[in-house]
Amino acid sequence: MSEELPPSDAAREEAADEVRASDADAWATACAEDLQAEKARRRTQYGTPPGSAADELKKLVDTLAEKLSGVQSPLLGAVAGPAAQQVVRQVVQQAKDAVEPVIERNPDVFDHLAAAGNELLAAYRSAVQDQERRWTGRDHQDDPRDQGGRRDGDDDAGPGERIDLD
Repeated sequence: MSEELPPSDAAREEAADEVRASDADAWATACAEDLQAEKARRRTQYGTPPGSAADELKKLVDTLAEKLSGVQSPLLGAVAGPAAQQVVRQVVQQAKDAVEPVIERNPDVFDHLAAAGNELLAAYRSAVQDQERRWTGRDHQDDPRDQGGRRDGDDDAGPGERIDLD
């Protein structure tokens, strides 16, 4: 029979570090798997999420280039049609070649522009809603047009005024 010596303190700490590292890896792996499963579930439920603003702009440029290249122009006639179509393709390709490097160099700029556009839209929406609220729910006592007295009596059935058509 052999007698085993108890592990030293350094060996115990090393074993504990291995257990902690494997636990951390297991946790990270489980979290990554859960995240992938949730992304797959959302893709099936909602479809593919939109990409960044730069990716969406690239898709827009590609779609416009494809549509413009395929346009047949009846105004130019049968003789000038193929030549005009070739010119359109060249112009579209030149525009695409000019836009794509800008998008690739500055993808964050388009995200910031999209965010700024959303903020402007929210501010406009808020201003319009406030103005509509003032128009539709005005207080009759504070309205200078009603200082001479109302002809419809004091029946406050709603925010509008009764108009006598007789």
